[in-house]
Amino acid sequence: MPHAFRRLVLSNLAAQSSEQVALAAAPLLAVLALGAGATETGWLQAAQTLPFLLLSLPAGVLADRFSRRRLMMGAEALRAGVLIAILALAAIGRLDLPVLAALGFLGAAGTVAQGVAAPALLPALVPREGLAAANRWLELGRSGAFTAGPALGGALIGWLGASPAYGVAAGLSFLAAGLLAGVPEPPRAVPARRNLGRELREGIGFVLSHELLRPILVTAVVFNTAWFVLLAAYVVHAVHSIGLTAAEVGGTLGLVGAGMVAGALAAPALAARMTLGGLIATGPCMAAVASLLMLATLALPSAALAGAAMFLFGAGPILWTINTTTLRQTVTPQAMLGRVSAVVLTATFGARPLGAAIGALLAAHYGAGACLAASAAGFMMQAGVILASPARRLRALPQAA
Repeated sequence: MPHAFRRLVLSNLAAQSSEQVALAAAPLLAVLALGAGATETGWLQAAQTLPFLLLSLPAGVLADRFSRRRLMMGAEALRAGVLIAILALAAIGRLDLPVLAALGFLGAAGTVAQGVAAPALLPALVPREGLAAANRWLELGRSGAFTAGPALGGALIGWLGASPAYGVAAGLSFLAAGLLAGVPEPPRAVPARRNLGRELREGIGFVLSHELLRPILVTAVVFNTAWFVLLAAYVVHAVHSIGLTAAEVGGTLGLVGAGMVAGALAAPALAARMTLGGLIATGPCMAAVASLLMLATLALPSAALAGAAMFLFGAGPILWTINTTTLRQTVTPQAMLGRVSAVVLTATFGARPLGAAIGALLAAHYGAGACLAASAAGFMMQAGVILASPARRLRALPQAA
């Protein structure tokens, strides 16, 4: 892989680790230092995820209009500034929950810009035949940060307190920005600025009219909805129905990250034996199997079944992400990659609060078992969508746009 790509991979690892450490620190700081309860931490979580829904599409326009490398550097600088502000306000006793939520919103806005610009920049750094391997390395970094970041954040908070954890996260963001400074971005033709709404409609229309991208988007939306329906009730079900302790619940959730790492490591061997369409379908099918294993815990309460389901929920989707991202980068014109990536990010993250709301309503009226059944139905549906789509029949990457 080119030297520029290796710097991008290391920057991505530092950025993802910064995000995960900060996400682990925020609720603990709110509870331990600011006396927050469950309702307050819920609103804090909402503030930190809302930018993905509100800002992804505008960030996509910026990624197509301006330098993607500089946009990512600015995103990391913004996140580092936010983290330092939280650290400073906590040190002088001026931090409260509304300020923490507002700063969390700003920090997540930087994460959104990073998430949109990185996959749009990648095809300019790596040859077409290396895109799948490049995406695998990016996802492996994300998986590692997803697995180790919360543990690192928790350990730092346990040893030093919540505030110093923000200092470590800020340092990681500065490192990510510094690594990006050494990435040469090849020149590209940037279209003249036009009406923002028209540019957004072009990106949305491209995805919805494309025979390969449209079913991929629908599958991702249904998956994320079903996943958050499951998460809304999983902890209650694990504790009261399966009989897991708090540590065991955390262990089963940690298996999602372990599955992500395993899936990313297995991707090259699977790619040598399967068609592209088979690889794309593997993720949704593994998620469907995982949902049935989780549903089986209603009749057979078992930590092993729950853990196996969580592992598959991590391993399958990481294969999906690597291969569908590569396909999207191949079939999308360079001038539209930022907007198209933003459409996917907005739709998938927008499905998450919808799934959480459905799960909350089902749990309130019918119990946790209804959430497991509804999520299983959703996972079967998303597998059906992709199996019936033209993407399933792809033997290799189509011609580049």
